[in-house]
Amino acid sequence: MITSILDAGVDTLLEYLSLHVLTCLVPAFFIAGAIAALLSKQAILKYFGAEAKKWLSYSVASCSGTILAVCSCTVLPMFAGIYKRGAGIGPATAFLFSGPAINLLAIVLTARVLGLDIGIARALSAVVMAVVIGLSMTAIFERAVKQEVKQKVPAVAVLDNPGMERPWYITLLFFILLVAILLVGASGLIGWVTKLTVLYFLTIGVALIVIFYYSRDEVKEWGRETWWLARMIFPILLVGVFVIGLLGGVAALYAPSHDPQIAVGELMKPYFGTNSFFSCFLSSVIGAILYMPTLLEVPIVGNLFGFTTGQMAAGPALSLLLAGPSLSLPCMVVIWRTIGGKRASVYIALVVFISTFVGMIYGGVVG
Repeated sequence: MITSILDAGVDTLLEYLSLHVLTCLVPAFFIAGAIAALLSKQAILKYFGAEAKKWLSYSVASCSGTILAVCSCTVLPMFAGIYKRGAGIGPATAFLFSGPAINLLAIVLTARVLGLDIGIARALSAVVMAVVIGLSMTAIFERAVKQEVKQKVPAVAVLDNPGMERPWYITLLFFILLVAILLVGASGLIGWVTKLTVLYFLTIGVALIVIFYYSRDEVKEWGRETWWLARMIFPILLVGVFVIGLLGGVAALYAPSHDPQIAVGELMKPYFGTNSFFSCFLSSVIGAILYMPTLLEVPIVGNLFGFTTGQMAAGPALSLLLAGPSLSLPCMVVIWRTIGGKRASVYIALVVFISTFVGMIYGGVVG
């Protein structure tokens, strides 16, 4: 019995390593390191700083997920890099939620597989939730944030004034290429031959920009920042994913199929048949704990929890689609470590409860 549980944990960890490390996490760490080391603090604060105009910062933060096809673990390095460079707690957490919640691929897949109505509901709800969560975090911690902005000192990066002058469009192109590498690498819709060819040319483009427009000191700082973020976040993610696998192994002992991959959902299906507060809340909590890579939440809701067969009501389905991609047990640990226990607790509670009430409202409307 213990062996089967441990095997489930190891299998989950190996699957995670094979599917996400090279194509998702590595590019994400490099993007986060570039944000922390190569963008000036003023550029970050212009859009995400505590003193930035709310309409600008929350517009950017709440819609950022539409171009980043990332899961909750992949957005963490970017969030850590932005927050570390002085971003306000509100815009930073709005970005943290929106990144995995409203990526364009997931919204399109939701609409095609689960239905156009729930796809639209997910997209609109995620944007509104990102703004509400960010504004709530600002309102609760505004005084502390203002004090921190005055006192915060970067842990590693100190290059607020890069050594080389560059046109603004070079910096923009540089980050577009980095994001393109992440999107192409994470995409499951592109064949490996095409993917490797595109990644090759994108990498060449990044290398040329680095060679001709960035100083050696800046490149070294980029490498140091990337390594610092990877060293802080990656081990925690591995432990968290292994624990999630262990939980699936334990549940498999009691599930009819005895399959760790579906055991949790199989045991919880009887509780998801209504749009009640309990059903939506339970769905939000399970979504917040369960690790769901981007796009995987659609088959989890449709097949694993039985939405497409009518076993899961519309309210709990939307609650899980909102809370699931944005949180997971390993991500909670990293968020806790990045912004502190009090702020992490409030952020997690906001995601769970707002997802619950949005699911209830949607379930009540569609019946």
